[in-house]
Amino acid sequence: MPLLACRRLAFRLAAGAAVALVAVPALAAEPAADLVSATAAQAIDIIKTTTGAQRQAAIQQVLQTRFDLPYMAQTALGTHWAKATSEQQARFVKATETAEAKAYAERFGQYGGQTLAIGKTTSRPNGVWVVDSRLNQTNGQPIKLEWEVRQLPAGLRITDVKIEGVSMVMTRRSDFNSYIQQNGGKVQPLIDELESRASR
Repeated sequence: MPLLACRRLAFRLAAGAAVALVAVPALAAEPAADLVSATAAQAIDIIKTTTGAQRQAAIQQVLQTRFDLPYMAQTALGTHWAKATSEQQARFVKATETAEAKAYAERFGQYGGQTLAIGKTTSRPNGVWVVDSRLNQTNGQPIKLEWEVRQLPAGLRITDVKIEGVSMVMTRRSDFNSYIQQNGGKVQPLIDELESRASR
């Protein structure tokens, strides 16, 4: 049974933008833009120097250190987060992290030759910085990407990526909610499915 088809499409595009690109430096040295550029540069090195399980582990480290995974997981789970036990919440965060790292590792080879051009950074009243960028493809029209970045005690972290205006986190929320509703309104079947995907 296919899981989260829309999410897969968004992740394929986002994976290409986030981790298989040559990043063009931002016009101004702004910390949020620097984070996006550094994330792309780190991912490029991973693609060039690793394969298989080593690549997956390296990608997972990028997710852990460059993204606010707990925040993204909680937002994606929506109202179901409060209904989950603390154990389920922890398992959900870990399962999404591992499943995404595995998916990214398997898809990286599809993105050679693209470039990510960093644009302006906008500060919002809610404490979010939005870094505009453009994914230039070797074939086809450029894709607009917006990176949301927040300040945490540990430093700046990416909290969402919008692809042509469509939020990855909100896409996940829609797909996760649909999966939960199809499985008796319970979070556990979703966690089990994500863990199963991560272990394959």
